Amino acid sequence: MLSASQLQAKAKQNRRVIVDMIHTANAGHPGGSLSVIDILTAIYETDVDLRQARRSKVVLSKGHAVPAQYAVLHSYGILSDDELNTLRRMDSRLQGHPCTHRLPEVDATTGLLGQGLSIGIGMAIAKRDTGDPNRVYVICGDGEVNEGQIWEAAEQAAHYQLNNLICVVDQNGLSSSGKTVEVMNNRDLQAKFTAFGWQAETTDGHDMNQILSSLKRAREWTEGPYAIIANTVKGKGVSYMENNVAYHSSGIAGEQYEQAIRDLAKEGC
Repeated sequence: MLSASQLQAKAKQNRRVIVDMIHTANAGHPGGSLSVIDILTAIYETDVDLRQARRSKVVLSKGHAVPAQYAVLHSYGILSDDELNTLRRMDSRLQGHPCTHRLPEVDATTGLLGQGLSIGIGMAIAKRDTGDPNRVYVICGDGEVNEGQIWEAAEQAAHYQLNNLICVVDQNGLSSSGKTVEVMNNRDLQAKFTAFGWQAETTDGHDMNQILSSLKRAREWTEGPYAIIANTVKGKGVSYMENNVAYHSSGIAGEQYEQAIRDLAKEGC
C-alpha cells in the first residue's frame, strides 16, 4: 500500500486530471470534485481492488462530482487519456453523473441527490447475506444531507447493524445555492449520525494521515455503520475556486484555466 505522502501525491495528480477534464469539456462540477478527491483517492487505494469481481464498492451519491471518480479510474488505467477528453459528450461513457450501464466500474448510477445511501444499504445487506467480507462506501455532500431520504436510510442502516457500510460526508460548506448553514443549517452532523445509531467522527478531508486514520477506525468498527464527516474546501487547490459557490457548476476556460494550472503547480500537482 502507498504511504500517506505517496497517496497525497497521487491525489494531487488526480486533482490536475479533474481540471484538465473539465477544461476540455468546458462544463462540469469542479468545486465538489476538487473537494472530494483526496478522500476518493484514499478509499480506492486502500480498499478497492478493481481487478476483482468481488470487492469493496463506492457509491458516489453526490454524483455531480463524478470527474473525481473518473480521475481515480484513469489513475488505474480503466480510462485512457483520450477517453477523458470525451467528458459530457454525446454517446461518451463519461457522462455528467455516474452511469453503470456504460461504465460498470463506477458501481452505482447516481445523480438525483439523496438516493445513494439507500443504494449503499442494499449493497451492504447483499454483501452481508452472501458472505462477501468487502465494504460499501457512500460519498454524500453536506448539501445533499438536507434530503429526508438520507435520514430514513441512516435509521435503517443502524437498525440492520450494517458494519460493512461507511458513509463519508464531504462537508465543504457550500451547496449549489450558497452556504449550507444559510440554505439549511445541518449543525453538528457527527452528533446527528450518532443520534441515528451510527459511530461517527469528524476529520480533515485534505490531510491524508487523518483520512487514513479515520478509514482505519471505520473498517475496524464492528457494531454497526460508520460515518466520517470530512471537513473540506470546495474548489481545493485553485485559488479563485476555493470557497466560491460560482464553481459548484462551471467550465474552466481561457485565463481561468491558465490560473488553475499555475495554482496547482504551486501545490505540486
